[in-house]
Amino acid sequence: MRILIIEDDETHAQFITDGLKQAGHNVDLAVDGMDGLFLATEEKYDVLVVDRMIPKIDGLTVVETLRKSGSKTPVLVLSSLSKVEERIKGLRAGGDDYLTKPFEFGELLARVEALARRGAPEQAEQSVLRVGDLEMNLLARKVTREGQAIDLQTKEFQLLEFLMRREDQLVTRTMLLEGVWDFHFNPNTNLIDAQMSKLRLKVDKPFKRQMIKTIKGAGYKISAKD
Repeated sequence: MRILIIEDDETHAQFITDGLKQAGHNVDLAVDGMDGLFLATEEKYDVLVVDRMIPKIDGLTVVETLRKSGSKTPVLVLSSLSKVEERIKGLRAGGDDYLTKPFEFGELLARVEALARRGAPEQAEQSVLRVGDLEMNLLARKVTREGQAIDLQTKEFQLLEFLMRREDQLVTRTMLLEGVWDFHFNPNTNLIDAQMSKLRLKVDKPFKRQMIKTIKGAGYKISAKD
């Protein structure tokens, strides 16, 4: 998952960034509203974490501007302002969730992951996914590579879809367990390894270039790049 943090407090920014990276996510950081708005507009993120009190452009103005531009990226608003009326302001500005400081990192992570799942239907509107010469037709439930049909079982199809929606992005084992198997714990089996091996036999082995790549100690990604 790719996440943008917009936070000017160095201690909080480091704490959040380090925690999310350790959880296997790709994280960018902006320390003021102007840079944050630029990144959120120019780049594609799964979730934004925006502090209210940031320099140049305040957090709620950043969120309001993004919403007016048509952005639907889920936003978690952070603030030390905990009164009900302040939380209402944050949500009415376009925030999807509101978390008050101080907070436990586990709660922030759970909220970020919930927002990412909530934002998934926007991605699901695509009917055809493509990564290089690999194509998946979601409506017809068909997969081809170099024009050749690839016969996938249901779970293999779901696993490949999950990877293709995150082209060139790191996908952790936790993300796969939650996104493909709906496990919110590690079942301590070789479930992912076994399914990934089967998928590679069909998607990669018959072709010259390997697309499903193992990121040692981190997870997997699918890419058309060498």
